[in-house]
Amino acid sequence: MKISKILIGIDDSKFAEYAASYGFDIAHTFNAHVGLVHIVEPAITPETSSDSILGMPMGTPDFNEMNLIDIQKENAENIIDRTVKKYANGLQVTHFNEYGSTADGILNCCKEFKADLIVIGTHSRSGIDRLLMGSVAETVVRNSHVPVLVVPLVEE
Repeated sequence: MKISKILIGIDDSKFAEYAASYGFDIAHTFNAHVGLVHIVEPAITPETSSDSILGMPMGTPDFNEMNLIDIQKENAENIIDRTVKKYANGLQVTHFNEYGSTADGILNCCKEFKADLIVIGTHSRSGIDRLLMGSVAETVVRNSHVPVLVVPLVEE
């Protein structure tokens, strides 16, 4: 098996940071091209509620959707830039900023990038947390057409 392209899923968590270091170590070993993918899931903003008596807005901050998208995009770019500076060390890196479902975004970027391997971290949720929040790693593993390396962060 030849590994020439590795897709690494990142976010702003210690779990993704650890997986990124692991993925870049593999990429250095194989001198592989790295694809970094950061998925921004759509934020749900509450509709402005009005006081039913006075008809006045009730203390909702003045954020519109475009401001929120700009903030999320800037945050995603900062995460990618920080990861590239910390781990790339001469490797070729392509990055993807996607919006939507995290698992679907990773799988779509894998196809677009033509990755040989996906590396993602896991929050190691179990029980009710996993039931309520789902598992990105599990969805990617179940639906990927390439090998997926799920890197757990073992905390002591």
